[in-house]
Amino acid sequence: MMLDLSWFVFGSLVLIALFLDLFVFHRKPHKVSVKESLLLSLFWILIGLGFGLYVLYTKGYQPATEYITGYLLEKSLSLDNIFVFILIFSYFRVPDKYRHKILFWGVFGAILMRAVFIFTGIKLIDMFDWVIYVFGVILLVSAVKLLTTEEKEFHPQETLVYKVAKRILPMKPDISDGRFFVREGKKIYATPLFLTLLFVESSDLMFAIDSVPAILAISRDPFVVYTSNIFAILGLRSLYFAADAILPMFHYLHYGLAFILGFIGVKMLISDFYHIPVAVSLLLILSAVFVSMLASLVSKRMKG
Repeated sequence: MMLDLSWFVFGSLVLIALFLDLFVFHRKPHKVSVKESLLLSLFWILIGLGFGLYVLYTKGYQPATEYITGYLLEKSLSLDNIFVFILIFSYFRVPDKYRHKILFWGVFGAILMRAVFIFTGIKLIDMFDWVIYVFGVILLVSAVKLLTTEEKEFHPQETLVYKVAKRILPMKPDISDGRFFVREGKKIYATPLFLTLLFVESSDLMFAIDSVPAILAISRDPFVVYTSNIFAILGLRSLYFAADAILPMFHYLHYGLAFILGFIGVKMLISDFYHIPVAVSLLLILSAVFVSMLASLVSKRMKG
């Protein structure tokens, strides 16, 4: 009965927060300033951490620790996804005032996709023990790729998403006042905003391939895994608007994220022989992000 109530509390809180975000904070399309972005990010962080207190009260210390660790893990890894969003919006030349709308519906789609990925992943691990090793290898490969890729490149015209969309959907080249579709006569056309949304959704799909196996190394409780994942990505939209100005300062951040992916990958590969406590994982995740950011600031100051 408590599980049913917990899911109801979670769902209600998410719906209320999304309603406030779309119909109160962003009722009219506008360019989101860095200050507004940081305040909204703080709002989402407080909601996410506040829900951690609810998990502590209803489920106990261990699930709450897993929730906080999963939340911080997803929050850390999502920083890398923000860079991709910046490239997407830049390529399609999306006006600043329409970017929140795209990110809102992008995250809404991510909520549904993460449910499929997370519950399927848990089911696969329960059915086949060796899947945990596959997930571990995926994370190690991703860590190496993050370390060896100096700069991200974005060539949408070479992607399957772009080719299929261009072939199936009749397109209009103009933004059309922030609409995803426009009607001319009896024909409906997609706008560049809808194509941008498709790329935001597809990027989150690829991002989930890393983040979902990572969080499954922290907990196998569907409630803990899903809620921590969703509360972390809900604040992704708000953080994006400050990221363009703030993240370039932390040019060593990708080393910290690569360490996190590598550590979680190793944690999964050795899980049958040695169990790394969740508290240790939490400490290492926080340390990796802090050290990489601090090193970035120190390096920048020394060069300046």
